[in-house]
Amino acid sequence: MAEPARSDPAPQPAVLLEDRLDYTPQARSVGLARRRAARLVTEWGHAALAGDAALVVSELMTNALLHGSRHDRLIRVRIALSADALRVEVTDPRGERLPEPRTAEGEDQFGRGLLLVGALSDRWRCEPCAAGKTVYAEWNVGRADRGGAGELVRMTGR
Repeated sequence: MAEPARSDPAPQPAVLLEDRLDYTPQARSVGLARRRAARLVTEWGHAALAGDAALVVSELMTNALLHGSRHDRLIRVRIALSADALRVEVTDPRGERLPEPRTAEGEDQFGRGLLLVGALSDRWRCEPCAAGKTVYAEWNVGRADRGGAGELVRMTGR
């Protein structure tokens, strides 16, 4: 008798290179994370994506600092490279405060960050985690055609 088909989740691509660093919820951490991301992505052989990845880390870190941080909890930045994708993640402790793209008006100082993340990356998402939420962006690598930039898929855990 044959076993029933299983609907296991698709396997995640094997990570070739990975970096994780926790930052204090202070404004200076944004620049530190941005420079680290640019350096690592360049060292990992994707210099053409280094500027975009650095800007996305900066925007996600700023959002975490403004909307997701707590003074006694760190913000984690993870950068990972697989054969198919470069991924940057920012994890903060405020899982109840999900990112919402919004429209900034004229001289508004804020409100464009997630629009930039969507425009610079191939996709971005928000996922709940055990101690808050993780917002990440990915770029397709290893293929000549990077395809449709900016696909927004938001996971809310509901």
